[in-house]
Amino acid sequence: MFIAMNRFRVAPGAEADFEHMWLTRDVYLRTVPGFESFQLLRGPAGEDHVLYASHTVWATKAAFEDWTRSQSFRDAHRNAGQATTRSLYNGPPQFEGFEVLQTVDRE
Repeated sequence: MFIAMNRFRVAPGAEADFEHMWLTRDVYLRTVPGFESFQLLRGPAGEDHVLYASHTVWATKAAFEDWTRSQSFRDAHRNAGQATTRSLYNGPPQFEGFEVLQTVDRE
């Protein structure tokens, strides 16, 4: 299993626009081989940002990497980095990838 996360430092006052952008966007993941689940997370507020993270679970790291080279990835990210969305952020997203070593499920 592989977990792909992006952290977003959202400018204070831009939270509603950021959330609306994510919650109303087209979702391209459901039919991608190896995709397991996605969560959008809201974290703590700091002096200069509110922390958000996207959290995607994949069957394998290879499945995630295949998706990043796919047309559905390009479609999902076609508006990323536009001037209208850049103003929401304090800096670029920070990617973090994790290979899962242990899972403990509730019985």
